[in-house]
Amino acid sequence: MLLNLSPLRRYREFRLLFIGQTVSLLGSMLTYVAVPYQIYQLTNSSWLVGMVSAAQLLPVLALGLLGGAIADRLDRRRLLVWSEVLLMLGAAALAVNAARAAPSVQLIFAMAVCMQAVNAFHRPAMDALNQKLVEPVDYGAIAALSSLRHSVAEILGPAIGGILIAWGGVQGAFWVDCVTFLCSVVLLALMQPAPPAVPDGSGHWQMIVDGVNFARSRPVLIGTYLVDIVAMTFAFPAALFPQMAVPWGGAPAAGMLFAAMAVGSLAMSALSGWTVRVQRHGAAVVVAAGMWGVCVAAAGFATSLPLAVLLLALAGAADMMSGLFRSIIWNETVPNEMRGRLAGTEMISYLTGPLLGNARAGYVAAFTSVQFSLVSGGLLCVAGVLACAVALRQFWQHTGGRAEPGVTAVEPHAAGPG
Repeated sequence: MLLNLSPLRRYREFRLLFIGQTVSLLGSMLTYVAVPYQIYQLTNSSWLVGMVSAAQLLPVLALGLLGGAIADRLDRRRLLVWSEVLLMLGAAALAVNAARAAPSVQLIFAMAVCMQAVNAFHRPAMDALNQKLVEPVDYGAIAALSSLRHSVAEILGPAIGGILIAWGGVQGAFWVDCVTFLCSVVLLALMQPAPPAVPDGSGHWQMIVDGVNFARSRPVLIGTYLVDIVAMTFAFPAALFPQMAVPWGGAPAAGMLFAAMAVGSLAMSALSGWTVRVQRHGAAVVVAAGMWGVCVAAAGFATSLPLAVLLLALAGAADMMSGLFRSIIWNETVPNEMRGRLAGTEMISYLTGPLLGNARAGYVAAFTSVQFSLVSGGLLCVAGVLACAVALRQFWQHTGGRAEPGVTAVEPHAAGPG
């Protein structure tokens, strides 16, 4: 069956949001490539590339839950507008810094942290707003469209970013990112206001506590968070791509490596019809996470760029498989009035692993080798997710069921910043 495009025709507000966020995400993927590439250029250190991710983890942990609570209390459209204005200013600061004769590594770190702090408010608002713009019958269609948007942006963005960097340096990628944020802000400004999902009453702190208690009371939700964090912490390899690209052509090769996992994710999305016949959703998440680790470990033995891209694409397909089943579990568990707060919790889970994983990968590579970092990380990932399966018996045995009243669709998040 072809992709259902009817929500783009039927709902003006969703169409504006979808187009704006597609453009914005494409620009963000340029910066996603340019920041680690510039740091490796300036320092020749994969360890420092990984440390950027470690620094970005701090605002995720500090503000993720607050961002989710605020997304349930404020006009989500307005929250997105201000977030994108701040992200645009951050990209402009990176561009100005890159144009200097001696760019400041410290400023790159500072901007990366500040932009991640803004994302702690942007992502929950975005996740929570999508489902309020269409009728329930179209929830599945917009989840598929959102998945497609992420996959396409994560393929084209790094590829274009590699070409831009090779042609005009990293500052060109940062300036293009600024323009895409501006386009998105204009489209968001054309949308109607989005009233809060939760009326005034409970304070932000109480809403955060309610959201955490809701997640804690669902062991199956905890399983989705924990397995993903373990898999990504041990085996997320993106910090190694700038160093891996050096013998294979520099910036264009780096762009291909950054795009590879998204290619696999897109292929898995396109071929995902079989997933409706799977009942053991928890077991499927564990199996997919284990496959991710195996593919990352195998990439450590790649002797050519095409082979490395192929293995990373297979890893991306496994990660998307995990994401699809995690999304099904979330869809069955989280009611819409909790969407912003649980989106904040989910953001912490799906960003913590990759950010820690980049830090681990860069640190290990700095003191051993890229190959050892990939292989050891992949094997530790497999061992870790198997341990989760043993420890979380209820999650391992979880089967699909009817969604709880008021539950809405949640888009899967592939590896990467999104």
